[in-house]
Amino acid sequence: MPQLSELIQKYAFTSKDRFLDYVQIDTQSDPHSSSSPTTEKQKNLGKVLIQELHSLGISNAHLDEFGYVYAHIASNVAHEVPGLCFCAHMDTSPDCSGENVKPKVHPYYHGQDLVLPDDPTVIIRLSEHPDLAEQIGNDIITASGTTLLGADNKAGVAEIMDVVAFYATHPEVPHGPITILFTPDEEVGRGTDHVDMEKINAQYGYTLDGEKRGHLENETFSADGFVVKIQGISQHPGFAKGRMESALKIAAEIVNTLPKDRLSPETTEGKEGFIHPTDIYGSVEEATIEFIIRDFDTEKLREYGFIIQQISEMVLRKYPNSTATYSQTEQYRNMNEILVDHPECIDLAMEAMRLAGLKAETTSIRGGTDGSRLTFMGLPCPNIFAGEHAFHSKQEWVSVQDMQKATETVLYLVDLFQNLKHKE
Repeated sequence: MPQLSELIQKYAFTSKDRFLDYVQIDTQSDPHSSSSPTTEKQKNLGKVLIQELHSLGISNAHLDEFGYVYAHIASNVAHEVPGLCFCAHMDTSPDCSGENVKPKVHPYYHGQDLVLPDDPTVIIRLSEHPDLAEQIGNDIITASGTTLLGADNKAGVAEIMDVVAFYATHPEVPHGPITILFTPDEEVGRGTDHVDMEKINAQYGYTLDGEKRGHLENETFSADGFVVKIQGISQHPGFAKGRMESALKIAAEIVNTLPKDRLSPETTEGKEGFIHPTDIYGSVEEATIEFIIRDFDTEKLREYGFIIQQISEMVLRKYPNSTATYSQTEQYRNMNEILVDHPECIDLAMEAMRLAGLKAETTSIRGGTDGSRLTFMGLPCPNIFAGEHAFHSKQEWVSVQDMQKATETVLYLVDLFQNLKHKE
């Protein structure tokens, strides 16, 4: 049988065509919805994926009531091999429209600024996107200028589907058991809320939701939500002097008192954490401020919550008849706290990227993935690059060749696992 590398070199990758189809399906999630999934339209992509999986011979593929897609590829080797799960999310961010996405392929990129046709004011400049300098000669996909693209994370979906297509066309290639998981609602922090862990027959998982090719993210933020609820004093505005204490104005003053030169997304980078108000709503009588707080050091999250409370209480001293309550809730935790005990899933992924001809590097992500929570649910799950850049914006882009390298990385990773156990 030809070597895996020879088969990969001859393989006609399908990720580009799949991706161009997937991004035209609106799957934007909704943070204000209480349903699961938060938008029914996410299931439209799920249904397409189920049809494609069935056509590739995966008869057990199914879409559940919560919008999750599950599929299993049985092992074709006699020896015992750890099960692997590959995961990507189907939803796109609420931060930018995902409706009527018109993807545009810019072939053989040569370093030019990319002017998007439907809104020429949206320009993807090489000076602002330095990773484009590594894409000379490659094919870049963007949106048309009025929407996001959806590479986050439909690039990952297309890459995983390409892996399935490879095994369908090369059934002779040995591999252990593989689970495919596509999730809804990752962008609103609910991507694993209803995942059925019993359906994931795997010892290790990998999300394909990273940025730069060759990067493996083994560390994420730890994340909490924090809510301040303010009870003010309402009066008729015509007779309010000395009586009214507007909860909305108190909320605005609290936000304005937050640190501006530190502990904010605008002024932090690297391993620095932040406090970020995301919503203010209410009325004169009652108002709510919602925060997200982030740091790589989980212990600091309590400190950040205390800072918010201290600032709030300082502001409230000016309003003696108003009060506030505080709540802090866990969202996800730094996956490295668990992954440090599973070096094999990192080492083999790094080796797979090197086999794919990439310079492999472990990095930290100033955010979280479904893998953050899956790791703490018992499935160690680092994040492999998907090639997505400038996500959540109209300037989002992805390279066709990077998507193919992600698929290639997964194929080598599966092979490394089955070969590792075969040698033992």
